Amino acid sequence: MTSRALAVLDAFDADHPRLTLSEVASRSGTPMTTAHRLLGELAAWGALSRRPDGRYEIGRKLWDLGLLAPVQAELRQVASPFLLDVHTATRDTVHLAVRDGTTALYVDRVSGRESVPVVSQVGSRLPLHAVGVGKVLLAAAPDDVVEQVLRSLTRETRHTLVDPGRLARELAEVRRSGSARTSEEMSLGAASVAVPVSVVLPGGRPVVAAALGIVVPTHRAERDLPRLVPVLEVAARGIGRELARTAEFS
Repeated sequence: MTSRALAVLDAFDADHPRLTLSEVASRSGTPMTTAHRLLGELAAWGALSRRPDGRYEIGRKLWDLGLLAPVQAELRQVASPFLLDVHTATRDTVHLAVRDGTTALYVDRVSGRESVPVVSQVGSRLPLHAVGVGKVLLAAAPDDVVEQVLRSLTRETRHTLVDPGRLARELAEVRRSGSARTSEEMSLGAASVAVPVSVVLPGGRPVVAAALGIVVPTHRAERDLPRLVPVLEVAARGIGRELARTAEFS
């Protein structure tokens, strides 16, 4: 029964945040009567919420539990003040991500009314090759992960880089320069720059624990992105120092 309940929850994703009973049954491979009963039980517990139109969405209980995960609780607690500092100085959207397989998992974000609209949300997963933080994380990923991504590049917009050779060369440049840039590769009208958050482990071995990025409108990209790199680097170093003191990375 646990596996069927998990299958029901797994029917929801970023592209399908709200589902009807029949959609849940179809996407989870669960008989309609079983799906109906599981949806009722999950909604009663708080894992799901039933909307006035009859569709279901993820409930507050799962959100609360998710915040207890180390990648959420510890990393966000350490990084949030630094993200807020960068946002206060720039008024642009600032976000923090970690690698989750071949995607960038967004663990924190700060934005305001003046910030350019972006598709990333806390908890969302976006393709590594199409976003600035993702390219930073991909550049630091093991060879097998890089090869897997290069074999399955998806075109998110007409500007997304989907040529494996060109992306491999771009990743080499990210490793050399210490930053990654994108322009309308994930969202039209938006450009980004990102840097790694590195943690020096005991013994002096550095690892990339996360990536810190900022998004600006494309008309400001040429002027603003180069000057934002040092701002991000200062914040990333601060986050890295704090992370090195925690048990999670020490």
